[in-house]
Amino acid sequence: MKKYKLMACLVVILLSQNACREEYLNPSSASEQQVINSPDGLIAMANGLQSRYTAGRLGAIYNAVATGGLTTREFRVLNAGNVDEVALESGLANVTNANSVVRQLWTSCLITNANSDIILANADKITEAGTKSGVVAYAAIFKALSLGTLAQFFEQAPIKAGENAPFVPRVQLLKESVTQLEAAATLVASNPLSVKFTTSIVTGIDIPNTLQALIARNSLFAGDYAKAAAAAAKVDLTKKSFFSFDDNTRNPIYETAFSNRNVIEPVSATLGLPAGLTPDPADKRIPFYVRPTASATLNLGTGFATANNAPLPVYLPGEMLLIRAEALIRGISSGGAPTDVNAAITELNKVLTKTAATDVWGVGAGLPAYAGPAVAADVLNEIYKNRAIELAYSGFRLEDGRRFGRSGPSVTGERNRNFMPYPRTERDNNTNTPAKDPD
Repeated sequence: MKKYKLMACLVVILLSQNACREEYLNPSSASEQQVINSPDGLIAMANGLQSRYTAGRLGAIYNAVATGGLTTREFRVLNAGNVDEVALESGLANVTNANSVVRQLWTSCLITNANSDIILANADKITEAGTKSGVVAYAAIFKALSLGTLAQFFEQAPIKAGENAPFVPRVQLLKESVTQLEAAATLVASNPLSVKFTTSIVTGIDIPNTLQALIARNSLFAGDYAKAAAAAAKVDLTKKSFFSFDDNTRNPIYETAFSNRNVIEPVSATLGLPAGLTPDPADKRIPFYVRPTASATLNLGTGFATANNAPLPVYLPGEMLLIRAEALIRGISSGGAPTDVNAAITELNKVLTKTAATDVWGVGAGLPAYAGPAVAADVLNEIYKNRAIELAYSGFRLEDGRRFGRSGPSVTGERNRNFMPYPRTERDNNTNTPAKDPD
């Protein structure tokens, strides 16, 4: 792995107001020492994490959403000139280690994780307890987002930056992120966020709730169902937590994909779900996420990508409810009660019957309660279906498809890959890159 270091854009608030330059600073230089040795510098660096993770076509968000959607039939490519998106849509061996979407996903996550680690390693230099807890929690959140995203798309990845960094299994990435989140949650509980921190950090992310939401998400992906269910239950579903954007730092899904007819769009109102799982025609989430018709300048995609300054949720209330439903059922085999199927149905019904008016983000199916068999397999199918609809364009579909045992990878399956190949840039610079790319 190339030794990802502090990027100039992460300290731009402290050092200048110039646009971010794509270069790395020397960690022994005076400028970086100035950053990591002062509270203001560390806050400025923390503010840069969101930009690195979210910004434009190079950030993790667009590339995760595109990769997850194209490999699971959720999206289609509008212009064949987007050759790397076309390769993801075709899947299988068409996705090579030279794919720029995969490379950008990998690089954005690794750099965000590396910069989060720099902040965490130097947080003790902040003497004000509430400022330190905020900086630690903010860095832990972006570390968890980065490692969690890597774990969704790659079978293994480095957990730390460094020359020839060793790769670890994806579950280890998830568990490491949860450990950091739990430590941050304990710190925040003991030391509430200071006014200095809350007035200096980019607005949007509800730190206490986001810590628990990401513990829930990454624990579910790691197979720790009891922890996932418990953390999801701690999230206040009446509070929003989001990535904020404006006309300079734009919503990456809107800017890159949904504001044009040139890149990708949803395949249809089915969201690519197969027969037997297609959305109910009365499901009010479909018009929220899919336009009835495209225009000359807007494609079928809508949802949370409607303008340059539209905020993107870090998580949705429905995700937490569906995590609880799934974790309750999957936990039966590891000590949960058989009656947890009924408890899972209760959580599922909160999603099915929820209306836009009762959801803080306006996402509501407005459907009747689940009427199928109270059998684990049937309820899990309904949970999968509702994750695909409730969490459309989240990038979770590939991870979900593997976890729920959906068909593929194949030309006709519900997904065309299991994992992404390791980028050539990594293979050329890190002798620890696994010899064989996964399918």
